[in-house]
Amino acid sequence: MATSYHNIKTSPFYSYFLFILLLPFTNPISFEITHFDPNDTSIIYEGGAVPTAGNVEFTNVDFMCQVGRATYVEKVPIWNSKTKQLSDFTTHFSFFIDIQGRNQYGSGLAFFLAPVGSHIPLNSAGGFFGLYNFSNIYSYESQIVHIEFDSYFNREWDPLFLHVGINNNSLQSAAVTRWNARFHTGDPADVWITYNATTKNLSLSWKYQTTSLPEENTSLSLIIDLTTVLPEWVAIGFSASTSNRIERHVLQSWKFNSTLEMHEEKENNSKKIILTTSLSVTGGFLLVAVGAFLVFWMRKKKREKTKEKMKLILMNDEIESVAGPRRYSYEDLVLATNNFSRERRLGRGGFGAVYKGYNIHSGKAFAVKKITKRSNIDVRNEYMAEVKIISQLRHRNLVPITGWCHEKGEFLLVYEFMPNGSLDSHLFKKKIPLTWTARYRIALGLANALLYLHEGPERCVLHRDIKASNIMLDSNVEARLGDFGLALFMEPDLGPETRGLAGTNGYMAPEYIRTRRASKESDVYSFGLVALEIVTGRMAVDPIGEEDEAITLVRWVWDLYETGELNKAVDGILTDFDETQVKCLLIVGLWCAYPDKNKRPSIMQAIQVLEFKAELPNLRAMNTDSETNAARPSISFGEPAMSHSSFGVGR
Repeated sequence: MATSYHNIKTSPFYSYFLFILLLPFTNPISFEITHFDPNDTSIIYEGGAVPTAGNVEFTNVDFMCQVGRATYVEKVPIWNSKTKQLSDFTTHFSFFIDIQGRNQYGSGLAFFLAPVGSHIPLNSAGGFFGLYNFSNIYSYESQIVHIEFDSYFNREWDPLFLHVGINNNSLQSAAVTRWNARFHTGDPADVWITYNATTKNLSLSWKYQTTSLPEENTSLSLIIDLTTVLPEWVAIGFSASTSNRIERHVLQSWKFNSTLEMHEEKENNSKKIILTTSLSVTGGFLLVAVGAFLVFWMRKKKREKTKEKMKLILMNDEIESVAGPRRYSYEDLVLATNNFSRERRLGRGGFGAVYKGYNIHSGKAFAVKKITKRSNIDVRNEYMAEVKIISQLRHRNLVPITGWCHEKGEFLLVYEFMPNGSLDSHLFKKKIPLTWTARYRIALGLANALLYLHEGPERCVLHRDIKASNIMLDSNVEARLGDFGLALFMEPDLGPETRGLAGTNGYMAPEYIRTRRASKESDVYSFGLVALEIVTGRMAVDPIGEEDEAITLVRWVWDLYETGELNKAVDGILTDFDETQVKCLLIVGLWCAYPDKNKRPSIMQAIQVLEFKAELPNLRAMNTDSETNAARPSISFGEPAMSHSSFGVGR
């Protein structure tokens, strides 16, 4: 472990020489982890990997084409370039792969040694194990050695069977033996990997707890000089991946020991010290100048600030009268988000940007929405609407708001962190494709959120901006409807409709655009479009077909409904889906997106059909000739309906 030097209190001259002369010393690495704790900082998790119930889950079975990594936080010395000395090392870990009864599954788990700072490459799911992609698959400069338990046969580089392999800077195993993933599914295996620096022999053996067979080969070895493959210092860890075939990969424990001691040299920092001193002096003068300007500016703006302060006090009183979220200081949120750094940004839209923050005491993650400055009235109205409305709502399919802040001219909202991001990133950007089971559950979750808004609280809430980017996915891949900046309480004296046009173009019901009156039916229309997107993996606002014959998603699905070919609408990435559920969700989507709002279902009726408690509607019987034309609109690329912009606030 690295020995460091802290709090040396002496003269600057003596400290300077200590800084140059003392070299950090690295002992051999040794650790043992029998329980993976989310608060343990010794493991870095990437991609889909998460610590849960004392284990590491690498790939969520609700997603396809997923990669997960768990890497030890410290770099490990493997050899010394000056002495050419190699390190012995041993590692012992237990893991299992669970195919969960599937006929098609993949892709596997690997233990790896890779350059320090290595991260998951783009497009590295499936047989790439999260270690390679097409850009470096045939390159020998990757400097990676890995041991793989490969549960899917890739023709390009695998032998003609599932296998355990030792891989030297390549996806093609240098040493290999047969392995039966289906037979051993769910059974934990103990694995031992040893490297002998003298003989340069890398060997491994494994044993299953209940499914071991005497005739099965459970050992493998390869003579390999690691000085010719790996850099002096490496990162060690595990990587697992799936393709459109999925399985669970679970690490239960990990022990590692190495023998090499090394000095890590640091460059002389005298120039940096001089530069820092110069910058400090210059910065001091700048601070004085800025301070003088601020004093002048603050005096000039005193009246305006007093007036603004009174407004903020009134806002505080109004928000604090609603039980629920806590008030944060601006300084706390700056610290939590690393000053709203680009690296912490989770997403950005017309409303503003969302950042990932960490509680400075507990380390728990949360999301901070920083509303974009437009006119003060717009920002205040959106901010107040969101805080006041969602603070009064409690439902498992809504994103909970936990805090708020309006200081220093900024308007910020704090939410529970949703680790799986937004639905649109999985449907359209193919971040991690969703399985059919997850998609159907998400559709039902969204429908239940809408039912709660329309029928659950004391007053009906109209969301007015239901779309895939406003639907978040929690750690269990459950739908959480968010972004209530455009939401309205339905006032009883206004009857079933509320005035005011706001929302995202392409997702607003035709009568809403025409009359500028939001209603339950207009929310249901938006739900219908999202339902079609969930099945097809296509955006409702994107045209389908050639430019002169392009049609909308609704028109396209309607045509397939009329010809009895709804299965052709299914997202091409899905290889395993329930045809009955597909038909049900597509027909409910068309029903909800029906052009005549009086013929749309209530959200309760839609849920009853989705839960197979009511029969599917006969949409053909609902149609007259004129309505058929309305339900099957033509489209041109110049129409505003195809815009990705939004009315009102430009969301």
